[in-house]
Amino acid sequence: MDDRVREAVERIVDHHFADPTLIQRALTHASLADRRSESNERMEFLGDSVLGFVVCEHLYRRYPNSDEGDLTKIKSYLVSRLMCASYAHEAGLVGLLAVGKGFGGQPTLPQSVAAAVFESIIAALYLDGGLELAGRFLLRFVDPHVESTERMGHQMNFKSVLQQVAQTRQLEAAVYAVVDERGPDHAKSFEVAVSIGTQRFPACWGGSKKIAEQAAALAALRALGNAEGEESDVTIRWPGASGAQPDAARTSSPATASGESADPSTT
Repeated sequence: MDDRVREAVERIVDHHFADPTLIQRALTHASLADRRSESNERMEFLGDSVLGFVVCEHLYRRYPNSDEGDLTKIKSYLVSRLMCASYAHEAGLVGLLAVGKGFGGQPTLPQSVAAAVFESIIAALYLDGGLELAGRFLLRFVDPHVESTERMGHQMNFKSVLQQVAQTRQLEAAVYAVVDERGPDHAKSFEVAVSIGTQRFPACWGGSKKIAEQAAALAALRALGNAEGEESDVTIRWPGASGAQPDAARTSSPATASGESADPSTT
């Protein structure tokens, strides 16, 4: 394994590995490994369980009066594929992943692949230093999203995603504005538009300001080319740190690798 990759990972996780081969396994995609058992798939499996346990315990202690259903909704979002991919990009792990030549022409990795890197590194930390070490690392990325997720319940927080995308692309902060509202006070709908700098994105309707803001954030993400798919199954495409190109994984050969809401007036 390249010493520069090992050193980069150890800086990110703030831990010196006693067994550096765990890093290599965590950063080897199945497209590059000679055998699937030599890829990061098994570590992803373990890391997923460690992540789920740590987040469950964290929420259990943080919200002593919340019932099981509410905690499950929060946990499900925080450990979702979308958020794990976000954590991986935020940490700077995605560009360290070693993949086969088949990924070389892709401008960005699939969301599932990026998410797997985060879970695999969690497993590597757990195996090398134990649960406390792995938990400390993963909560660095999960904890900042807990409060906003608790407020949103089970809904996907597109406002948070847009904020991260804007920061990564070095854009101004998103500004939300109500441009119209209709209906009686007990059943009012709102139209919200979001602007980033001088760019204003399509306005969206919602049954509350929060819902309309979420729809507007998703519309902005689509316009920026960072989201595709329906609201129930959105894929987020994360930009690279420079804002110019999406993050790209390392490509190697086996020989060299050691919902927008409708206007209520029309419905």
